Amino acid sequence: MPQVLPIEKFLQQSEAQPIFDVRSPAEFQHGRIPGAKNLPLFSDEERAEVGTLYKRKGREQAMLRGLEIVGPKMMGFVEFAKEHCSNRQVFLHCWRGGQRSESMAWLLEFSGLHCFVLEGGYKSFRRFVREGFTQEKQIVILGGMTGTGKTEILLELAKLGEKIIDLEDLAIHKGSAFGGIERPQDITQEHFENRLGLAWRKIDPQKLLWLEDESQRIGNVHVPMEIWQQMKAGPVLAVEMPADLRQKRLLLEYAELNPDELKKATQRIERRLGGLATKQTLEALDAGDMEQACAILLPYYDKFYTRGLVRREDDQVLQVGTNTIDAAENAVLVRDFWYAKK
Repeated sequence: MPQVLPIEKFLQQSEAQPIFDVRSPAEFQHGRIPGAKNLPLFSDEERAEVGTLYKRKGREQAMLRGLEIVGPKMMGFVEFAKEHCSNRQVFLHCWRGGQRSESMAWLLEFSGLHCFVLEGGYKSFRRFVREGFTQEKQIVILGGMTGTGKTEILLELAKLGEKIIDLEDLAIHKGSAFGGIERPQDITQEHFENRLGLAWRKIDPQKLLWLEDESQRIGNVHVPMEIWQQMKAGPVLAVEMPADLRQKRLLLEYAELNPDELKKATQRIERRLGGLATKQTLEALDAGDMEQACAILLPYYDKFYTRGLVRREDDQVLQVGTNTIDAAENAVLVRDFWYAKK
């Protein structure tokens, strides 16, 4: 008999095991438990057909059509599950823990596997994620103007044993208008929340959590309001780096990027950058003069960053100066500065 597990036990016991999501490919693509594999009972078209039949002719007719569709696929389901599971254990779910997961669990149990089914299905996981966002953390925001290398410093802090969440990595976007270059943001809001939700719950509320200073919107997704409010209320440790060093860092980061993509990103901010500055930046990019392009764009981003800091209370912001672009050195500087102030 399949064993039904509530969400927390399901996630704990499946941590080193694959999770099989038996919903349709479109449902799976929209949002899923991070790391899950799609083992769809029905294709998108088949799911729509069975659903329509259920509404028009009732449950019995829909069930018969479902059996007709699934029958030829049964061996494939078993082979896929056995190929990807370990210890003959299978963790699976559908949308609400209903007939799709029950049917798949019956088949896989019959084939000699032991199944654990998520109570309440993916819907219960989504509720678990949303409820987790209300957990309060001891947040410190790592700030600094464009070019200070905040993300790299954040990753170095993790190497030093500090707890971090890299929001840009979870969002598959670097945050600015240039943040999606060579990193197409193929993620939905729901799946971003799922990734963030699991990362958020793993952080001990008694431990310090470092987050990078971000706008609420990161590319096409946004930080959930419950977390965003904590970020706005948290202290900011802003790295102060001379403009010439920041420009040097940006040249190292963007010099190898596709010039056409850089021009498209520049055109996307034309309304805020201004016509003349946009024209000059595009001309510099056409000439291959990245140094000049950075010199034009840097004051634009500095202005917006400064505006964001002004909105915070004076005692929220601490400044720490640096004269190096080395992220590892700056991580030690930031960490030591913070703990010395406490």
